Amino acid sequence: MWTLQDAKNRFSEVVDSALAGTPQEVTRRGKPAVVVLSATEYTRLVSQAGKCRGSFADHLLSFPGEDLPRAEVRPRDVSL
Repeated sequence: MWTLQDAKNRFSEVVDSALAGTPQEVTRRGKPAVVVLSATEYTRLVSQAGKCRGSFADHLLSFPGEDLPRAEVRPRDVSL
């Protein structure tokens, strides 16, 4: 894990490690901020995520709409 300052000072080493197959985590103010990984790994992850995900239309059509109980709400009195 790298601090942001160390990652900036040694960016070539961060990139070389990511290209070697080890994602590099960078923190900012002691909290995880970003992960540097190779373009090949990024493309693989995006492609894999796309294969696992259905379309938005399929998601909407799978909604169990009629099976959910509806809350009975009465309008509030707005008379002055």
